Amino acid sequence: MNWSENDADANTAPVGGQDPADPVSNPWGTTRNTGAELHTKRPEYQFPVPEPLDEHGPARIVALCNQKGGVGKTTTTINLGAAIAEFGRRVLLVDFDPQGALSVGLGRLDPRELDLTVYNLLMQRDVSVEDVLLKTDIDGLDLIPSNIDLSAAEVQLVGEVAREQMLGRALRPVIDDYDVVLIDCQPSLGLLTVNALTAADGVIVPLECEFFALRGVALLMDTIQKVQERLNERLVIDGFLGTMYDPRTLHAREVLSTIVDGFGDKVYGTVINRTVRFPDATVAGEPITRFDSSSAGANAYRELAKEVLARWPLSGHGA
Repeated sequence: MNWSENDADANTAPVGGQDPADPVSNPWGTTRNTGAELHTKRPEYQFPVPEPLDEHGPARIVALCNQKGGVGKTTTTINLGAAIAEFGRRVLLVDFDPQGALSVGLGRLDPRELDLTVYNLLMQRDVSVEDVLLKTDIDGLDLIPSNIDLSAAEVQLVGEVAREQMLGRALRPVIDDYDVVLIDCQPSLGLLTVNALTAADGVIVPLECEFFALRGVALLMDTIQKVQERLNERLVIDGFLGTMYDPRTLHAREVLSTIVDGFGDKVYGTVINRTVRFPDATVAGEPITRFDSSSAGANAYRELAKEVLARWPLSGHGA
């Protein structure tokens, strides 16, 4: 994940000359439009700490999806999952990208050395989800890993009956064991991504606050709509997440404003700012909430976790 080298400045520096009444430079009407401060500046984006759960499951399955690479899908999957687990939820992360970045970034695994991955779970009838599932160092956070073998599944699944439903069927035995399942999708709209969308209850769309990240969103929305109509009627868009936001640049503020204008209340109030602490945490094989627990990035993902949980339905599915 190529994040900026701007680190702390991008999380704390005020925007020079920002007009609080200008919706372009300041779409939330704050005096300082940084992701870490949106909740303190606008009351409707203050979400409570989630209540403890008396029992767990069934899980709400959420696909993190965007056909553009480098927008923060894997970083968000790791850190959102870890933040949700901090609130006492049981979380399963599914690495559904042949690059295996989630597996590397969460546990310093060498994907090439894994005997069983999500590929085996999909393609071999004698492999169960329990065979593939790995425990992490984070309490309440488990992982189904991936490696380059998964790239072959895109071709092999073509000849399978009900090929779009393979992942959903594979995950079904453990749905009652978790409150949240987060699927890190590959940067494409191929059969693997369609599988993730067919299995999911909701979609989170990370959008880098950069112009090129907005191109192709219409294609993603079209794919989601087709899956809703033909394969998975319960699928909804949970929200759009602004990532890699640098409040000091007019370009980033304009892109964020465009996202808000286009998707309204579907845009999360939390924005994830640029910081070098994210790649540092990835190298360490830890979520930012553990690697640098008091950092602005860690707090932003905790705020996102509260907002995500507060927006979900109150009955079942990880609420």
